Amino acid sequence: MADFSLTTLFVVPKDVTIADSGSTQDLTAGKVGVFLNTYAFATAANITTAPYWYIAQGRINTYLQGTKRSDKIKGCLATAFCNSNITEWYKVTGCGTPAVQITDVDQWNVKCGDIVTLTLRAHSSYLQTLYFNGFTRSVTVQAPCCECDGSPCDTVDTNALINQLIVKLRTAAPGINPDNISLNQFYTFENVGGTILRITGKPLTVYGQPCDVAAFPWEYDRMWFYTFVYSGPATTADFIVADNCNIVAEATVIQRASYPTGSSGEMKQLEKNYYSYQAGYLKHLYRIAGYNPNFESWVTDGEIYTTFYIRFNELDKSAYNWGDYIPLDQMVIIAVVAGSNEQGVLEGILEAANGLFVDDNACITTSTTTSTSSTSTTTTTAPLRP
Repeated sequence: MADFSLTTLFVVPKDVTIADSGSTQDLTAGKVGVFLNTYAFATAANITTAPYWYIAQGRINTYLQGTKRSDKIKGCLATAFCNSNITEWYKVTGCGTPAVQITDVDQWNVKCGDIVTLTLRAHSSYLQTLYFNGFTRSVTVQAPCCECDGSPCDTVDTNALINQLIVKLRTAAPGINPDNISLNQFYTFENVGGTILRITGKPLTVYGQPCDVAAFPWEYDRMWFYTFVYSGPATTADFIVADNCNIVAEATVIQRASYPTGSSGEMKQLEKNYYSYQAGYLKHLYRIAGYNPNFESWVTDGEIYTTFYIRFNELDKSAYNWGDYIPLDQMVIIAVVAGSNEQGVLEGILEAANGLFVDDNACITTSTTTSTSSTSTTTTTAPLRP
């Protein structure tokens, strides 16, 4: 983490209940529990009066090490002064299906016979490695001509122009050069109501995790894109400083692309990132999984996890007196299958100790109605940046 908090990650195994009896020495492999200062298991009723509490989890390999556990945590629900050491307390709801970007192009100002170019510039982690300043492609069409004896200053048939652009966008992959990737690989194009060209980004390709621990690490990635519609042929000019007088349609982002959160791939990567902080020995992870007998993973493939974050300082402040060092805070991350009974039990205990968690994430659900009928309508929100 960028703030260098000493972090411990606990992943609650799927369908393994939160500890509700015994003490830490009774924890079976993988089982997670909240425990009081007396080593008794915590409940929503008894945790409020505890001097401190901590999180613990049973291990498979107990040789030379006991249960995996956090440091002492003290919450506070009282309105008066309380000796709490928690500085940050929130949860992140798992959203396994990220939202894709949706851009609507409307407010067309095109005259009969005009040359119109539409340029798309897409960005993502992989696209940035392949193309400098994003994957940029343009298509150019000539607007439909006027009727016989019509005025060239008349506004063009917008529905026909949008359909022209869609045909060109869907077939824009000339030649056999591998750089000429079809735009269909990254976008879908729709005519909405005969007045709007809707451009929707496609979900990113998900790559498999090989046996090599170091290969293909999880990346927080999304695809977003800029849209430019201007008169004249395609240009290589930087669109940031392009002549705004040439813009002939307005591109509005009505939905931003979001990052997936809580996927099993992300949780597995966090297990690797924070492994050494709690390993009693064999702290290094070797590339070949067979050389890591002390590494334990409790993530279930295909599940989505909600994570709880608790950042706190050393409870015993005297431990930092007269030291020539900078105090280092700690972070506990608890990952539990989203919507499971285990999440409800764990959340109830922790919120009894320190109050409600602030949800730091809201899942976005794409819901749009599209049609090529000239009588259809669509609702948009305020303009957004990609």
